[in-house]
Amino acid sequence: MSRETVIVIDFGGQYNQLVARRVRECNVYCEIYSYRTDIEKIREMNPKGIILTGGPNSCYEEGAPTYAKELFEMDIPVLGLCYGAQLMQHILGGKVEKAPVREYGKTKTYFDTTSPLFTGIEDEGIVWMSHFDYISKTAPGFTVCAHTNDCPVAAAENREKNLYAIQFHPEVLHTVRGKEILSNYVYNVCHCAGDWRMDSFVEDSIRTIREKVGDGKVLLALSGGVDSSVAAGLLSRAIGKQLTCVFVDHGLLRKNEGDEVEEIFGPNGNFDLNFIRVNAQERYYGKLAGVTEPERKRKIIGEEFIRVFEQEAKKIGAVDFLAQGTIYPDVVESGLGGESAVIKSHHNVGGLPDFVDFKEIIEPLRDLFKDEVRRAGLELGIPENLVFRQPFPGPGLGIRIIGEVTAKKVAIVQDADYIYRTEVDKAAAAYKEANGTEAPWMPNQYFAALTNMRSVGVMGDERTYDYAVALRAVRTIDFMTAEAAEIPFEVLQKVMSRIINEVKGVNRVMYDLTSKPPGTIELE
Repeated sequence: MSRETVIVIDFGGQYNQLVARRVRECNVYCEIYSYRTDIEKIREMNPKGIILTGGPNSCYEEGAPTYAKELFEMDIPVLGLCYGAQLMQHILGGKVEKAPVREYGKTKTYFDTTSPLFTGIEDEGIVWMSHFDYISKTAPGFTVCAHTNDCPVAAAENREKNLYAIQFHPEVLHTVRGKEILSNYVYNVCHCAGDWRMDSFVEDSIRTIREKVGDGKVLLALSGGVDSSVAAGLLSRAIGKQLTCVFVDHGLLRKNEGDEVEEIFGPNGNFDLNFIRVNAQERYYGKLAGVTEPERKRKIIGEEFIRVFEQEAKKIGAVDFLAQGTIYPDVVESGLGGESAVIKSHHNVGGLPDFVDFKEIIEPLRDLFKDEVRRAGLELGIPENLVFRQPFPGPGLGIRIIGEVTAKKVAIVQDADYIYRTEVDKAAAAYKEANGTEAPWMPNQYFAALTNMRSVGVMGDERTYDYAVALRAVRTIDFMTAEAAEIPFEVLQKVMSRIINEVKGVNRVMYDLTSKPPGTIELE
């Protein structure tokens, strides 16, 4: 690889993406590979460092994921985390066995601050533990550099060979100085220069796209979401009018979003490209009439998008390249990187559509995590309100409306959602202005959904029989798990009052307290 890289070898841990993201936050490029990856491929990559992730197995059991001993003999620094730490010790002659006391959650830990890993942090602090097994005996050449009251080897090191084992998870926010520990690894141990920056990425990508495309034509399906918008901005900067963006407005977007997308990318926007908007609202409502089953709704919305896009593509004729807003988590979650189970198949990974006549595919954001996509968007001059737009499902409001989707229901949920997001944003901004910091309750994602429940109410001394709106707000690190955000009650009260008074057809507002798991973030 031409750029310095740290490799994450995944043993099935739930935090594999988070480890890679934390390394990249240190301005060091990082990629995830399965433990099944051949060691010669790892050697050819010439990484600056290797990190072994956690995993659900016991390393001493027959058939447990493992790796060749040569990995620790390549003169490349290796850091093992949790299962990765235990595996390192097990392979190199230490002993791992069932812990007499299981550690889970926030745990006080004592550090040897002379270790390169713990330079600059306090000699005791809180870390996140999650293990049944423990390292009962370190491998030859290793010394203990951290411990807890119940775990004699919370970290061990062999400085001479640049091998480090950490029993806890520095990548999660619950480990108070975790980011500094990983930064110490990539800089103090791996001696990285930290050359992974978004301004360089944007410049390099523009140059690469120009070389690849030449005088060819590129077609992009622009959804208005963050990923496709940043991809459009990047391609526009590189090739201008050689890019055509097709924006299918299916009528299931948030309030005013269709017009906002056109304002940014349309003829009067800031980007030099060909923009086609297809207003297909009535077509979608017709296809969805009478459909209540969530998966059927998803399939109809997805299939109809393909049909509309196909029609527009045929009008354009042959193109040389089809562009997609694929990002790195799409690749990992689709099973094309790492070892974790396939979480979901992404429509833009692993297959090429056969309804567009093109030679090759371009995925300019394929190496980026979502936070990096946002930073690239800012570099490209895309407005902040779009760059920091909340996650939005592909089927849009179709899965935020329980039961049948109609134009009337869409209007209700659009208005209720707009009020909710507006009031939360105002309250958060007021808190920040008064306190100088982000509101501790500020959710990562928040939206209104329309339930299929109707109930009796009283408004203006008259009986009503109207819908109930459910408000959802979650705080999360990686969207794999989430907890309901504790939005101040007075904010929720104001939202409730505005929705009931301003949105016709609603007489009840509820707040969804369900965590993920057992629930999901979206209602359908």
